[in-house]
Amino acid sequence: MGLFSFLTKEIAIDLGTANTVIYCNDKVVIDQPSIIALDIATGKMMAVGTRAQMMHGKTHGNIRTIRPLRDGVIADFKSAELMLREFIKSIPGVKGWGMSSLKVVICIPSGITEVEERAVKDSAEQAGAKEVRLIHEPMAAAIGIGLDVLEPIGNLVVDIGGGTSEIAVISLGNIVISQSVRIAGDEFNEDIKEHMKKCHNLNVGERTAERIKIEVGAALEKLDNAPQPVKIQGRDMMTGIPVEVTVNHAEIAQCLDKSISKIEQEVLLALEKTPPELSSDIFRTGIYLAGGGALLRGLDKRLHQKTKLQVHIAEDPLRAVARGTQIALKNFDDFPFLIK
Repeated sequence: MGLFSFLTKEIAIDLGTANTVIYCNDKVVIDQPSIIALDIATGKMMAVGTRAQMMHGKTHGNIRTIRPLRDGVIADFKSAELMLREFIKSIPGVKGWGMSSLKVVICIPSGITEVEERAVKDSAEQAGAKEVRLIHEPMAAAIGIGLDVLEPIGNLVVDIGGGTSEIAVISLGNIVISQSVRIAGDEFNEDIKEHMKKCHNLNVGERTAERIKIEVGAALEKLDNAPQPVKIQGRDMMTGIPVEVTVNHAEIAQCLDKSISKIEQEVLLALEKTPPELSSDIFRTGIYLAGGGALLRGLDKRLHQKTKLQVHIAEDPLRAVARGTQIALKNFDDFPFLIK
């Protein structure tokens, strides 16, 4: 430990396609949408996070909103750097410490390439981080759920985020089997937008689709505690006039069926590839769900019907990956699964 190591500020970042969560000193200091708004003429950043999200779909020709991440990886390097820099600067106390003393752990999808890994590290370094380690999302999710990943016990984790769904069998501090499919929350939103066009002749934006998913999103048509239908406003595609329609959970379950089926197939594929001894562990421990997709009503029941295994939803699944990343940060030089 260096003489001035106490001056180092440590932060854990869940750099998600939909949301960025940052932990500092065991507290969530940032939990905002992964989006920025730029002035097209000057390239100056107008807003970031929640304020930029409020502008999304409502800007004029001089302002553009950008989501720097797509399918779990950085699609716009410069925007990602600007977003990260602004988030880090807004953490209480960081600005006074100097950006050069930051130690950072960032979680990444398990299926990304080395080039994409490098882009994540470069963005963090350009945003001011001195030391950067990476951790795969399924591993971070497992740690955040509270599983002992270093034990010789097989655990199956399904992390459904904004851009990717990560399915992994974890044992002895490593990922034994990994399946990554780029179908998750964003794809669900697209399914809902298409459904609204086909069935209601209604053109809705991304924010409205997200609202429908949160308020009446479901994986099964028959639910024990079904949510109340919601009224949705949008533009009628025939007349161009704003109108209002009512949407219920059963029709959303139908429109999401195809995407959820693909995630189910990836889970079954992971189970097929799992070594027999780990399979026997998974039979006893079941499946652990994390990520925002875990909040989809009836998803645990649907997976149970498909696999005949117990399905557990993580406590506060939206932040499970960020919690795991924070725990990994505390073991910056010791955890064997942190990528340098």
